[in-house]
Amino acid sequence: MSTIPSETRKLSVLVVDDERLVADSLARILNMFGYDASTRYSGSEAIDRAISAPFDVLISDVVMDGINGIDSALEICKILPNCKVLLISGHNRTADLLKEAQERGHNFDILPKPVHPTVIIDRVKSACSELNLSV
Repeated sequence: MSTIPSETRKLSVLVVDDERLVADSLARILNMFGYDASTRYSGSEAIDRAISAPFDVLISDVVMDGINGIDSALEICKILPNCKVLLISGHNRTADLLKEAQERGHNFDILPKPVHPTVIIDRVKSACSELNLSV
């Protein structure tokens, strides 16, 4: 009886933040931990990426110019229904935006800024095991 190894792939993570240094640094850290991480710098760029190249996990700042992180996450979840969403914010108005998302049926994880990268890595690992993907 031959066994065919199950195909494994890296967990694909999209990091979105209008502060390029934050997005680039977090993506670099995730890549060092074995994830396939890339960046976008606005909510609309993230939505475009979801359409053109799907990903497994979205890590997004909430308060950004243009489309905020919650609204872009809601759109991305329509395109990628199995995408795990982790939001990060340092703004007080996030609570109101999050409440609106919950009223629309979404319960996103949110972490307050500043957040240590190890906390994000732990959350991404959880998503990895939920999706049965490898690092």
